[in-house]
Amino acid sequence: MSTVAEVFAHTLKEIGVRYVFGVPSGNMIDYVEALRKEDGIDFILVGHEATAAFMAGVCGRLTGVPGVCFATFGPGATNLSTGVGGAQLDRFPLLAFTDEMPDDLLKRTVQMNINHQQLFFPITKWTTRLNENNVEEIILKGAGIATDDQPGAVHIGIPAGIGRNPVQKVKADVDYLRLEKKRWSPLVADQIAKVEKLIQKCKKPVLAVGLSAVHAQVSEQLIALAEKFQVPVVLTPMAKGLFPENHPLYAGVLFHALSNQVAKVYSQADLVIGIGYDPVEFNYEDWMPSVPLIHIDQQEANVASGQIPEVSNVIGTLEVALSEMLKLDVNRKVWDLQFLQENKQQIFKKLTPKSGSFVPLTLLDELRKVLPDEGILAVDVGAHLHLVGQQWRTPKPDKLLMTNGWSSMGFAIPAALAAKLCNPDLPVVALMGDGGFLMMAGELATAKRLKLNIVFVVIYDNSLSLISIKQSKKNFHSGYGTDLNVLSEEPTNHYFGVPVVRVTNRKEYESALAKAFAADGPLVIEAVVSSDEYDELVLQPNK
Repeated sequence: MSTVAEVFAHTLKEIGVRYVFGVPSGNMIDYVEALRKEDGIDFILVGHEATAAFMAGVCGRLTGVPGVCFATFGPGATNLSTGVGGAQLDRFPLLAFTDEMPDDLLKRTVQMNINHQQLFFPITKWTTRLNENNVEEIILKGAGIATDDQPGAVHIGIPAGIGRNPVQKVKADVDYLRLEKKRWSPLVADQIAKVEKLIQKCKKPVLAVGLSAVHAQVSEQLIALAEKFQVPVVLTPMAKGLFPENHPLYAGVLFHALSNQVAKVYSQADLVIGIGYDPVEFNYEDWMPSVPLIHIDQQEANVASGQIPEVSNVIGTLEVALSEMLKLDVNRKVWDLQFLQENKQQIFKKLTPKSGSFVPLTLLDELRKVLPDEGILAVDVGAHLHLVGQQWRTPKPDKLLMTNGWSSMGFAIPAALAAKLCNPDLPVVALMGDGGFLMMAGELATAKRLKLNIVFVVIYDNSLSLISIKQSKKNFHSGYGTDLNVLSEEPTNHYFGVPVVRVTNRKEYESALAKAFAADGPLVIEAVVSSDEYDELVLQPNK
């Protein structure tokens, strides 16, 4: 007869989980041992529970199979919650397990005891608690919820002390792989017919594409629709890579660097067509001109009352909706294609570093030259993210990993670790500011222990630059509470055995990149740059 821990490990393996990330507790060691014995699935020890959740979320994002993490009571759970919230708002499928007190102690005053169900309720799609008789059923149901429709996080509490208990019922009645998805909606055609006149009437519509379109994998249909209507396309940052930057109808990324330049396009629109647009990244009303909105997604548009003249929802599966859109016989629109091309060229020109300069744009420019198209860049939150979001040439969405729904600093290192585990043969780079690096520097020990040859590029400007820019825009003191001053005069030669190369100019940086990509393990590049260029590029007006 199988134990709870053995069914736990076997069920996760059966749904395709490859890694379980966490910091084990006394109660969890039964599950760690079960994972050790189960072929094809491994437990990965990390330095902090937030790392475990971030790594699991990114594994879910890259594979489509829910990532898995676990933590102990109280502080373990609260640490884990940072990454769980990330999976929820960045739309990564995740199963988060935590210890919970047994039934007789749940409501008692006990060391480390808090109500995990209440803790995780606002940052998950579902939170529940398993027992000896429903282990497989709860895991499969949780996996289905985590991956269905809008992906996200699920929390499952495990009562302490049941790991070795026998399981009476092994085969569950639920198979998450066979859960019926919303693949087709008979109402889509009728809904498209209702908005056809609006599309026919407009002269300059713009397509605004968001995160849900990435999950639906509708790149080909999106390109075909833009070309059929001859209209420009703007993307939210996490949808970057869904529409090629070299396409004549590509107009740029919302919210990130030079958003005022991108606004020169969409401010001319007389209709916005949102395709898989998820407001978790950027609300419609924060950038849209005062024109009608057609919102195509599986959920209705989330907009502020009275701020958009007319909102028409087309609710259904994106591929079905786009197929119906492509059937429409509408007149080609009147956008000036030369203007679109010139505006895009101006954006890219402003995001090209000046010859001989050594600034954050230089780091991106040189890195893009050496990172192959199949390579993966994981980028942290900060002013540099705004540059990446607009400047970085992205062949596919899964080649650029960022957090723009949750927007937690410290994301880049765990994301890169997960990306390398999921894609061991691909080159992986983590790009971060010095502030984000400080939060997760300890995980370099994890990279060293796992022998992951990841290139870590740290932008050292000794400041929380994005906050400093916001201070300046309000005429506040721009250094107070944001100066880091963490870079000593003497170069660091290693972190936890991971070698470090410090660079202060382009030539040194090029040499360091060559060394890093040729290494058989992780390497950190400390790039000492000025943050002055951010002021003219980042946090520009969206209207």
